Amino acid sequence: MPSLRVRLRPSGPRGPRARAVVALCAASALAFSLAACGGSSPSAAADTAGTPAAAKGTVTVGAQSNGAARQAVLKVPEVAAIRAELPKRLTGKGTLDIGFGFLPAGSPPLGYVGGDQKTLTGSEPDLGRLVAAVFGLRPRLSNATWDNLFVGIDSGRTDVGFSNITDTEQRKEKYEFACYRKDNLGFEVRKSDPWRFDGTYRSLAGKTVAVGAGTNQEKLLLHWRDQLKAAGKTLTVRYFQDANSTYLALNSGRIDAYLAPNPSVAYHTVRTARTPNATRSAGTYSGAGSTLQGLICATAKKGSGLAKPLSDAVNYLIEHGQYAAWLKAWNLTDEAVPTSRVNPPGLPLGNS
Repeated sequence: MPSLRVRLRPSGPRGPRARAVVALCAASALAFSLAACGGSSPSAAADTAGTPAAAKGTVTVGAQSNGAARQAVLKVPEVAAIRAELPKRLTGKGTLDIGFGFLPAGSPPLGYVGGDQKTLTGSEPDLGRLVAAVFGLRPRLSNATWDNLFVGIDSGRTDVGFSNITDTEQRKEKYEFACYRKDNLGFEVRKSDPWRFDGTYRSLAGKTVAVGAGTNQEKLLLHWRDQLKAAGKTLTVRYFQDANSTYLALNSGRIDAYLAPNPSVAYHTVRTARTPNATRSAGTYSGAGSTLQGLICATAKKGSGLAKPLSDAVNYLIEHGQYAAWLKAWNLTDEAVPTSRVNPPGLPLGNS
């Protein structure tokens, strides 16, 4: 769904405490900003290698993650048959220019500046590196604001965007897609709370749930509240100024659950796992609603000829295990897709 267009920002403060503050702020922005706006600053070139030096045919995922991921070194050979599908302009230059829209603050766990204060880390940069390895190309990463990510794709400066971009019918007017992850919302609860979301609004009867104002998940939650009200039952919706206030309310029992983008839930549960305020996911729901599974896709300019080789590269990674290892490293296994498809049905025009 379009609201999962995360646009959080990497920063410069140093030291463990400063990095913890940056990570918390980034998580807060992600959770509350399903439709957050990117700025207008020009794209910023990121590291070209991105991760610690690795032997040819390997990719390190989860590097410099500040504890958000489990680092792993994956073997990824160049696949000649897939490389042969690429436009000659890519094989000729030998690089894959990959764009991200995570400026200025970063968006854990999707994309942000790592613990060394220079590496662009996150689930999205790591998948870009994996796909580039299948192509036999050197990944060249460029981080920008959300808006300038698409400026880069439109201009041809960026070959492909890996930036939590949802497949929508409106975007298909300008771009082509290769899906690689589900676009889900998640319910976060206290770890001690046995409640689970069963996929229907009925399981929310009697609950108090926090949500970000002006987001797609708020629309969904308010719709469920109306359905319960018609059945003579209640669902209380609460709003807070930021994620920190929301989590204080969750920890104290003033709310039962928090409905947010699933990656932000996954990130926060990892960060709190060994604390007195540990949380867990109580279930997910498609960001596109009950009739369509929302999908996150690699995004290239329409007519570029990249959607099929991108999809084939992801499917190679799915078939040979690197895809599952990548998702596991970033605690996003519940967003796995069984196969990558080219231009699958997206959010309809009225909901884009």
